[in-house]
Amino acid sequence: MRIISALGISLVLANAALANTSLLNPNLATTSELAGLGQVDDAVAQRIAANRPYLTALDLDAALADTLGPEQRNEVYGALFRPINLNTASEAEIMLIPGMSKRMAHEFEEYRPYGSIEQFRREIGKYVDEEEVARLERYVFVPVKLNWASREQIMTIPGMSKRMAHEFEEYRPYKGIEQFRREIGKYVNAEEVARLESYVTLD
Repeated sequence: MRIISALGISLVLANAALANTSLLNPNLATTSELAGLGQVDDAVAQRIAANRPYLTALDLDAALADTLGPEQRNEVYGALFRPINLNTASEAEIMLIPGMSKRMAHEFEEYRPYGSIEQFRREIGKYVDEEEVARLERYVFVPVKLNWASREQIMTIPGMSKRMAHEFEEYRPYKGIEQFRREIGKYVNAEEVARLESYVTLD
């Protein structure tokens, strides 16, 4: 009984550690980081880097589908993933999250629109424990409201710097997404503007 109990505790601790581990972002990871993942050799790492930016998880999945099978990609997504927009992701995109079921994908969609990640934790916490909520949270984001978000919220965008966060705030209020593209395009190229745009909303 003691052995079983110790094993159970070890599994709980391992799951908790996994839930608190950040996923690599395919738009930001170096080729060395990518090549260090299981199922990803140098050629696949170069392929991932060459197809940036990935605006959705489906874009990443399509880029990997020619060289990796479904089970291999699922293994990769345990360490590397393009976060999905909780308010707009399709069921197909949600289903790319490892361990996702159609029932849970339905619950993801059921509570839209999400106003904050705290709301996600509260609603999905009705169905799974805290460790699983934390694991799932690594795969998702709630879009940042350009005209209202705090500096702290803006800084949650992957790859965001304090300098760029300042520029986001500098041009408020944004009248339209075209204005965002124009102003932020003064500082980064079109691909990076598109990547940043995928994490924001004017609503």
